[in-house]
Amino acid sequence: MEYPGKAQMTEIYYLNSEIDCVYHEIAVKLGLSDSEMAVLSILYDHGGECLLNDILRLSGISKQTVNSALRRLEAGNRILLTPIGGKRKKVSLTPEGEALVEATVKRVEKMEQEIWASWTKEEGEQYLELTRQYLRALKEKAKTV
Repeated sequence: MEYPGKAQMTEIYYLNSEIDCVYHEIAVKLGLSDSEMAVLSILYDHGGECLLNDILRLSGISKQTVNSALRRLEAGNRILLTPIGGKRKKVSLTPEGEALVEATVKRVEKMEQEIWASWTKEEGEQYLELTRQYLRALKEKAKTV
């Protein structure tokens, strides 16, 4: 059934899917899984270390998938997992992990910066605000499912 805005909603869905596919292709080209790239990006954004729970919350990735990524990164000596009481753990980049972030996450960040620089300040702010509004509304609607 067609309703006002259906074409736009369909396009948003497919655009978001295509963006995810591009990030996936980038991660693969850089020799990482999507989940490894997400973990490294979050660690980079948090100065090289953060709580495991923060990675789970911010990534939106299942606990099992994050734990698999952490095991691979830890096996490659790219992160260090440190218990900090109870079940809480801190995840930190090692020097090898910092080098990997430099070769991967920062390269992607540079591409993203170039895209943002091509937009006016107003365009960037409008994109962010509309995306925030959409996310807030979708979260509210999701509670009713």
